[in-house]
Amino acid sequence: MNVIFLTMSNMHGVENRGIYADLMRKFRNEGHRLYIVAPRERRTGEQTSLQEVDGVQVLGVRTLNLQKTNVIEKGAGQVLVESQFKSAIKKYLAGVKIDLILYSTPPITLMGAVKYLKKLNPQARTYLLLKDIFPQNAVDIGMMSKTGVKGLLYKHFRKQEKQLYKVSDFIGCMSPANVEYILKHNPEVQRDRIEVAPNSYEQQDPVVLTQKERETIRQKYNLPTDRPVLVYGGNLGKPQGIPFLIKCLDANSNREDCHFLVVGNGTEFGRMESWYNETKPKNVSLYARLPKEDYDQLVRACDVGLIFLDYRFTIPNYPSRLLPYLMEKKPIIAATDPNCDTGSIAEQNGYGYWCPSNDVTAFTEAVDKMLQSDLKQMGENGNQFFLNNYTVEHTYNKIIKHFN
Repeated sequence: MNVIFLTMSNMHGVENRGIYADLMRKFRNEGHRLYIVAPRERRTGEQTSLQEVDGVQVLGVRTLNLQKTNVIEKGAGQVLVESQFKSAIKKYLAGVKIDLILYSTPPITLMGAVKYLKKLNPQARTYLLLKDIFPQNAVDIGMMSKTGVKGLLYKHFRKQEKQLYKVSDFIGCMSPANVEYILKHNPEVQRDRIEVAPNSYEQQDPVVLTQKERETIRQKYNLPTDRPVLVYGGNLGKPQGIPFLIKCLDANSNREDCHFLVVGNGTEFGRMESWYNETKPKNVSLYARLPKEDYDQLVRACDVGLIFLDYRFTIPNYPSRLLPYLMEKKPIIAATDPNCDTGSIAEQNGYGYWCPSNDVTAFTEAVDKMLQSDLKQMGENGNQFFLNNYTVEHTYNKIIKHFN
């Protein structure tokens, strides 16, 4: 088939590792002709162009800066990107017959480009990879409101969200709770149009470190070698509920039976850094974002993965951070809102524990329970669950079955 993928990820090809690159590489390897439409932010100096890279056609679309820029440019960029994508598609791909239109959220603002492609290719099927539920997620953590002036913005985005679901022949969600949430709050969506098609990676054998290698890596980052290390890695932003993470670390800062490691960056990193510098906890280490290779090696040398989400969420997020932990055979502790099913799935399948992300005592009890568990066996359970559910073959087969 001819397959087109619209994404806000800065994709230049499909040979890098990532949830989108791995899935697109699978489509290419299965013999489909693949077109990727991706932004080229203003700061790169790149102009709109169509190039063949890694055996796929990549249409890079010049946009304003969409990440790591001021609020005004970011907002304007999100508004304009739909028309910029449409214009580029019209110029470079209007003559291509498309069979499958793939696209992901965030954002929901690509809906117009999807409609345009569907108009050009009325026989094509459209498939939404739903990665977040916006704008409700923004309402949950106080970034948007349903009333007042901000309420007008919410109503605008909610209308766009419903239109996006309407234009989508099929919707792939990250977990069963996501499916049920969409059906409950959008009764116009038929159940046979929505399914679990989660984040996924290409299967790779875990890198097994020798004891000496583990110790060398830990010594490089001044981590203890005589006790388990529990690592939180990734974004430190509002969705992660960083104030609660700090409370948990503070309450456990005198433990001598484990060590906590936080590695990441984001809008709340300064808050974490201030607490760390003022408190100087003996059993907590904090590092800003590391190069991917260094980060991956560091996680391999740890024992348990931590996941945090703000308790205020009413939507069932499913953190992408989970998959690397499972791939590296790390059991998890998930501190989340009760709507999220990450923790319940982990407990049901023997690779982790859950606690509500508003209860420090419950977090401490989860740590106690984890330290008394067979970490190696739990890690094996998690890796097997990944192999059974989260490889690109599973997501690819979910999508392609609609054409068989």
